[in-house]
Amino acid sequence: MATAQDNQTDTVTIEVDGQELTARKGEMIIQVTDRAGIDIPRFCYHSKLSIAANCRMCLVDVEKAPKPLPACATPVADGMKVFTESRRTVDAQRGVMEFLLINHPLDCPICDQGGECELQDLAMGYGRSVSRFTERKRVVRDKNVGPLIETDMTRCIHCTRCVRFLEEIAGTCELGGMSRGEHMEIGTFVERNINSELSGNVIDLCPVGALTNKPFRHTARPWEMRARKYVGTHDCLGSHLHYHTRGPKIMRAVPRDNEAVNECWLSDRDRYSHFGLRSEDRLTSPQVKVDGQWREASWSDALDAAARALKGAVETHGGSELGVLVSPRATTEEHYLAAAMARSLGSENVDHRLRLLDFTHPQAGRAHLDVPTAKIAESDAILLVGSNIRHEQPILGHRVRTAWRQGGAKIADINSVAWDFHFDLAERMIVPPQAMVDTFARVAKAAADLTGAALPEGKLGEYIAARQPEHEAKQVAGMLKDAASGVLLLGDQALNHPEAGWLRRLAEWLAEALEVALVVLPGPANSAGAWTAGSVPGRGGLNARSMISKGRQAYLLWDIEPDFDLADPAAARRALEGAASVVAATTFDNAVLRETADVLLPLSPAPEVDGTWINADGHRDTLQAVGRAPEQSRAGWKILRKLGELAGAEGFDFATLDAVTRQALENDSAEAAHDEAAAPFVAEGDTLWRTGEVPIYSGDNILRRAPALQQTTHAAATVCAVHPTTARRHGLEDAERVRVRQGEASAELDLVLDERVAPGAVGLPVATCPVSTLGAGGGEISLEALS
Repeated sequence: MATAQDNQTDTVTIEVDGQELTARKGEMIIQVTDRAGIDIPRFCYHSKLSIAANCRMCLVDVEKAPKPLPACATPVADGMKVFTESRRTVDAQRGVMEFLLINHPLDCPICDQGGECELQDLAMGYGRSVSRFTERKRVVRDKNVGPLIETDMTRCIHCTRCVRFLEEIAGTCELGGMSRGEHMEIGTFVERNINSELSGNVIDLCPVGALTNKPFRHTARPWEMRARKYVGTHDCLGSHLHYHTRGPKIMRAVPRDNEAVNECWLSDRDRYSHFGLRSEDRLTSPQVKVDGQWREASWSDALDAAARALKGAVETHGGSELGVLVSPRATTEEHYLAAAMARSLGSENVDHRLRLLDFTHPQAGRAHLDVPTAKIAESDAILLVGSNIRHEQPILGHRVRTAWRQGGAKIADINSVAWDFHFDLAERMIVPPQAMVDTFARVAKAAADLTGAALPEGKLGEYIAARQPEHEAKQVAGMLKDAASGVLLLGDQALNHPEAGWLRRLAEWLAEALEVALVVLPGPANSAGAWTAGSVPGRGGLNARSMISKGRQAYLLWDIEPDFDLADPAAARRALEGAASVVAATTFDNAVLRETADVLLPLSPAPEVDGTWINADGHRDTLQAVGRAPEQSRAGWKILRKLGELAGAEGFDFATLDAVTRQALENDSAEAAHDEAAAPFVAEGDTLWRTGEVPIYSGDNILRRAPALQQTTHAAATVCAVHPTTARRHGLEDAERVRVRQGEASAELDLVLDERVAPGAVGLPVATCPVSTLGAGGGEISLEALS
């Protein structure tokens, strides 16, 4: 335990402008002054980045120093006296500013950064009214770095914040400084897109207008817009952000600082997704199908038709024939109201876990965190199971990288594809999906041998006991056993695996045996809110997959596109075509909904609605709508209130959203109805299994319509990828295209040989147009070469 004396030896006392301050040994002057609220100008310094000390704007006068020193790179010393407003300091800072402006184009009136430019702000205080330099300014050719970032490199002042961010935080090293002296330029070494999933943060970091938001560029000025608080709704972290609006329109998104959630960063999908709200296929008026033809209707008529369809099906076929499928991006209040209406009509068939294939665990798809997500950065050993953390949860991917980069954490993974991570791996176990449970069980057996822990009772313990761990399994188990703060993390690929229940039970036992933290991440945004609101099947109810595979007579679809958002698009289409009534509340028009639904209700999604979101850590954010929904689109809670009332559901006579919020947050579901667990799959022969990742920009209907995101490298054309060994075994080594079959469903796709894919696996993403007619994202699949 640290003593008071130890604390004193770790601190020093300095004086800044006559004010006595206490600092930690090794701190830089600027860190101490920032904490004390003393302003020192800077361009290159940023608290989250390494120190470069190349702008010199933070020069300060230090007693006994022969010249002004950079506050960002000068460590404190006991008794040091610093002067931030002395004549010497001010003259030095004015001199630096004069040099910076020698080559700067001074195009403030047309610069997109005008009004929020750090150089512009500081030039007001430290610049001269007239320049003493009359030489021609240099001009630097702009770089094309992709659809998200616009460059004006003549404005660049070489602060290198962007370079350091991409190297240290994003881990991609895609920008650098080339040439020297007045010929120095910042750019990519070979002209190419910046492909980091966090690339947009360089826009916020740039202190001038050299890097700007390409889709937003030249559409609004800062003083025309209002900042509105909201959260990102495309993953379970719920990054804090501000939407900047002008009138009813969302113009851009910027990060909102919160160290416990997203620090000061924002993923590209949260930054650019809102442009998808303006898609041309936005549904803006209620539609009712009459005699097989779609007709526009008033809200009153559409809601009457929807209520008759649902209530009529229940009265004719019974409440158990109603299935309610809700997007996990819906607000907690919408989840609660949809579930409450279904139960009032006699149905327990309610679910938000749309992509899951295995429901044998009572908390299938639910988050479980033994440590807060922020603490992942402090771990010294991490095992990723079924997780492409960079794309599934970009900010948490940064946390894992931080643990590796700053703390030297050892990281291992068990995956079906050797994903390109931005950290090094101590061990890597790349196996086909059909061998995932077996491989993970070998790690569990190695852990049991190391620790002497008793195996669990029943089938799980028998299965583990029958495994023989190989060298890699022993290494992974030893890595976690020796960790002081280890983490076992289950990602999307594990949760959406056909044997997810086995993987989760193995993870729970392994975490307990090795005394490491278990982190189960539910990919979708408000999954925690859905569980809290009871948007899962109750006793005797059907889960999302069973509602589709067994078919219901009536469906209520809430902000989903069946061909992209459900686990098995082919089965979903058959189930909807066979239903007597289908009511869909949707943000966008959709071909499958047009064919199968009877009523379409235009829905306002986040961020156009009030409501509560709960992230994986349990943080609750109750937010107000940002922007205005177009034409006749309505907030979900208002639609459900009226629909429930017309359908005769009880408790739908409330007048305000607050009343719903209180009930929704008091309705936590301990567990959901679940299936009986079967024995793990045993691979026979050359069985191929599909490993279907949800592409980073295909996770929901808004992302799929965000133009800039769909132009990125990450949104490349869908292909079928197999290991060269798999191609040889199945006679596909010379094939350029293949026919993919899943049951009766098939599709033709280009074939790519990719050594990252495990032999025996077929890398084929879900939620994209070319695969929207296929079956589940996991399970057996067959390939046939096309001539």
